[in-house]
Amino acid sequence: MRFEFVKCHGSGNDFPLIDARHLILSDRVWAQVARALADRRGPVGGDGLLLLAPGRDGADFAMRMFNADGSEAETCLNGLRCVARLGFEATDSDSALVSLKTSTATVERDAAVAPGVETIRETAGPAGLSLTDWPMHGIDGDRIVDAPVPALGSDRRFTAVTMPNPHLVAFVDAVDEAELVAIGTACEAAPDWLPNRANVSFVEVRGPDLFVRTFERGVGLTDSCGSAMAASSFAACLTGRLGYDAPITVFNKGGLVRARVARDAMVQLSGNATWEWSGSIAVDPDSGQAGDLTVDRHFDDEIAAWAKVADGVSRHR
Repeated sequence: MRFEFVKCHGSGNDFPLIDARHLILSDRVWAQVARALADRRGPVGGDGLLLLAPGRDGADFAMRMFNADGSEAETCLNGLRCVARLGFEATDSDSALVSLKTSTATVERDAAVAPGVETIRETAGPAGLSLTDWPMHGIDGDRIVDAPVPALGSDRRFTAVTMPNPHLVAFVDAVDEAELVAIGTACEAAPDWLPNRANVSFVEVRGPDLFVRTFERGVGLTDSCGSAMAASSFAACLTGRLGYDAPITVFNKGGLVRARVARDAMVQLSGNATWEWSGSIAVDPDSGQAGDLTVDRHFDDEIAAWAKVADGVSRHR
């Protein structure tokens, strides 16, 4: 089975992206394709697989996102910008309502975050605090806001947010990656108290801005996670560290996004949707193995434009 795709990234969160509006394949097959194409040891690599799919219930189109382990995520906001760009090109539009797995989001073209950078604004939410949505078992109360999670065995104080995928956000003086990986790995094991796992983020508040480092469910330590940046922005406003309706620049190892959190818990992110290269590849849906790869085009101008942004972010850190 052969697939045409574009290799893209949002704030350094990279994916193969397939226009699947006219492809009818089972979830099992898509999971196999995701494992094959997102495998960092393979010919493509990525944090997961993105699909542009037909819209539902009045939406203009839909996004599906499969993690590198083949599991399907509720959302991926860095990936959503890339899917939106492809959807805009397919439907000749500049804005859309997009179906996600369990929710919807609005997307529209936005002023460039830097010269030559294709930029899209997305609005998602509302961010949620109810632990029944996770679920999270054995916790006193129905929410966790800036408080320890006893089952983690850590003294860190977390805020539990759904975007609608689950996030545990801890504000730290300085990110300790080893500690982050240890806590993320404990959640990734899907213990009885956390059967659906969780994304875990350590966040530094830098004046009016944030720096976010995330262990992503189904992926591991990642340079960027859009929903984690949204959840972290919401948690920062909820706990009084930053203000609602104020501009926030959220930095990560992969780049940056502009964010704004409304008092109704809706979160805006504005960031890049960058094409790197396009091609086609054969995938055996039974074995989940990638085969022959053909590269058709490299988007050198877009790569160079984003490299300037990433270089600036690196100096900022």
